[in-house]
Parts: sequence; structure tokens; C-alpha cells
Amino acid sequence: MFLGLDVGTSGVKAVLEDEAGVLVASASRPLALSHPQPLWSEQNPDHWVEVTIGAVDDLARTHPRETAAVRGIGLSGQMHGATLLGRDGQPLRPAILWNDGRSQAECTELEQRCPELHAIAGNLAMPGFTAPKLVWVAKHEPDIFARVTKVLLPKAYVRYRLSGEMVEDMSDAAGTLWLDVGARRWSEKLLAATGLGLDHMPRLVEGNEPSAVLSRELAQRWGMDANVVIAGGAGDNAASAIGLGAITPGDAFLSLGTSGVLFRVTDRFAPAPEAAVHAFCHALGGLWHQMGVMLSAAASLSWLARILATPEAALLAPLGASVNRPSPVQFLPYLDGERTPHNDAHAAGALVGLRSAASRDDLVQAVLEGVAFASRDMLAALGRRAQPIREFDLVGGGSRSVLWAQIMADVLGVSVHRVEEGEVGAAIGASRLGRLAATGAAPADVCRKPQRLQSFEPRAALRAAYDDAYGRWRKLYPALKE
Repeated sequence: MFLGLDVGTSGVKAVLEDEAGVLVASASRPLALSHPQPLWSEQNPDHWVEVTIGAVDDLARTHPRETAAVRGIGLSGQMHGATLLGRDGQPLRPAILWNDGRSQAECTELEQRCPELHAIAGNLAMPGFTAPKLVWVAKHEPDIFARVTKVLLPKAYVRYRLSGEMVEDMSDAAGTLWLDVGARRWSEKLLAATGLGLDHMPRLVEGNEPSAVLSRELAQRWGMDANVVIAGGAGDNAASAIGLGAITPGDAFLSLGTSGVLFRVTDRFAPAPEAAVHAFCHALGGLWHQMGVMLSAAASLSWLARILATPEAALLAPLGASVNRPSPVQFLPYLDGERTPHNDAHAAGALVGLRSAASRDDLVQAVLEGVAFASRDMLAALGRRAQPIREFDLVGGGSRSVLWAQIMADVLGVSVHRVEEGEVGAAIGASRLGRLAATGAAPADVCRKPQRLQSFEPRAALRAAYDDAYGRWRKLYPALKE
């Protein structure tokens, strides 16, 4: 039996998979976000640990025999979060998260300090990444910066509390701007640009390699044997790729979680920073990936549901399984700024084209289409230096909606597939990395593609209408920015 733990932004998911890769049980617990100032987004690192342990407690209570049989554990997690530890191994302040936009000015400063940053890290300096956050802390909280002994990402802090070991995997480390992504090692030059050194970084492993052993105390708590292996694990999107069997160059998927990610596997380091495309290590040695990222995907629908005080399912139901025209209202999903292709932490969301005849259904459809148009931006960005993507699997909470899947196919002009277990893909990927670390099995034998439940093809009758709507939508960001 193998345990996968996904330390997300809004909650922690825990899954149990058996030797055949069958999902046996799952549990989840929520996490709270803090926004103490505009553009700020923080969490209490110890809450990640508390919620993670609680989710495994839930599995141990409902499936005690299966939990006790766990041989390997894998971790996935939200990327980029700066968890600053002092000499005693305790957090010095709340973690600064991936969707925190306070360090825009520090990004410019960092690129000036290290002109080779793009070539080494393969990415633009963006406020979501970890390194600019440390430049901000050094400038605005110098007393805290002076006490920093280690900087860990969210899942690495959870691993530390589960095992006592400070270790990070390549895929998550690639999102710090401190990794030489092509060489898969920490870059002393990039670290020095933020006033840090190699001693501030955890040890590196590949995602399918053993990284630590579960503590004796927790093994006893859950009835497990000693020497339960914890794998290196992966950043949430690389872990989702493992869960989807996306381990062959060219494999692609679109995740509609809190954020949105278009992910493509590559066999080499293929940076494209001019398009704000991310180039990261995959969770398996010898593989990399490209990502386009939007900061508010399913979060945009959640925002509308909150504003209208109506559950998301109730908002979607009146629209049915498909629409026959674009909404007369258009929506920019930049509620927390944007990455691909604009790299603008100050970008703001907007509803445009409102008239007295506009209905609630028009607004709901506009939000779904706005996220789809932003996905089309990412698709174009990833296609600048490689073959175009012709099809992808749809995962994340947004994949529950057949309406959204059909809108995605119509707007992007590609085949879209809903798959089994699409909502717990990162946790499933983590469990499979745990299996690889514990057994030494070949990735191709473990990382199999899930069954496709439903496929959606672009409808020719809507192509011209959506092309026109997308063209008008593309003009909104530069007009509103000016």
C-alpha cells in the first residue's frame, strides 16, 4: 500500500493506493489563507503539518488495515512558498505563498543583480517565485532575514516535520529561481544574488528517489512498520503529471484548480521566458516540462459564487452541458494578477460589456469563457518554440464540469478529455512516486495513463464566433492596463 499527500493551497488531500495502482481511499481537510495586506497571501506552515497529519488520521480511522500496510509515502505540494526557518528549525514568520504579489519591484532588482538568471533558471523573475520573496524579506524585514537558517518549500517543511529531514525534489526546487534547471543542482550564483548560500538550501533528490524515513512516532501512531520510505515527491503540477501518466515528451494536460496550468513534458531543458512560460524539471530524472500558468482559474468561479452567495453547482446548472454562442459579457480572470503571458502582479479582473439585459447566466458563462480565453493565451505561448498541442487531459476541480470542458474545446480548438480521478491527480501522483521510491519499479510500469471518461471536440459551428470573441477579449488587458 502507498500513501500520497498533496499539500495544496486550499486543503490537503491524502490517498491510499494498492499495489495495482487502484485508489482505495481518500481524505481531505481544508486550509485557510491569510491576506493581511493587498497583494499579500500567507499561510501558517504548522497548519500544513496539523492538517496533513489529521488527513492521515482520518484514513487510519476509516481504513486502519490499509493504512498500516503503507510501505512508501509521496508528497506533492503548492510550489514557490517561502518557509523561513531559524536555527531551531521553527518558522520565523508565516509562509509567503505562490499567489503573493508583493515582490514585483524585487523581481526587477533580482534580474539586475544577476543578468544570467533567465539562462540558468529558465524563467522570468516573477513575484510568485521564491527568490524575490527573500529579497523582499531582506529589505522589509531585515531582522528576520538575518535569522534565516533554511528556506523550505511547503511540502519540504511537511516532510521535515514527518521525518526530521530537510530535502527537496528537483521539480519543486525549479520553481525557486535558485536552481540551475538544466544541470539539476542549486546555483551558487543565483543564491548569492539573494544574499543566500548553499547552506540555506535543503538536500536535492529526484522525485522518485528515497528522501527520508517516516518518524517512529508517526509510524506507531498510524500502525505502520518502521522504515516507511518517503519519496522526493514533486511540485503539484509535476505530481499531477505522474498521476496522469504524463511521462513521455509531448504529453500534455490542463489543470483547472485554484490556479490554472497548461503542462507539457519535454525531453530537454526548453526555456521560453520571453512568453512568461515556465521551464522546470519533471519529477523523473532526464525529463523536464514547460508550463503556462494563470493565477485564478477555478478560483474565478469560486469568487463569483461567493459574490452571488450561490453554490457553484447552482450557478452552472441552468447553462446545461453546452452553450450555443459566446456570452455577451467578457471576463478577465486576473483576480490575483497574472503570469502567462503578461507577468503582471498588478493585473486586475474585470467584467466588460455589462448591460441592463445581462443575466446571471451571462456572468457565469463569461467567467468560464474568460478562463478558457486565458488558457488559449497559454496554448499560444507554449506553441512558440515547439509543436502545437493538439489534445490534452483536463484535471482539477474545474474538470467536474462538462460545460467547462466543452467551452475549453470550442475556445482552444483542440480535443479535451475528462479522466478518472482527475480531482486528486497530484495526490495520486505523489503516491506513485512513493511506490517508485519504496520498490524501485520502472516509472513506465507505475505511471500509467488513467481511463478517459469523456472526450470533447471543438464544434465547427462556433469556431468563428469564438475566434472573434477571443480577438475582442485580447484587447481588454492592454486597454485597461493603460
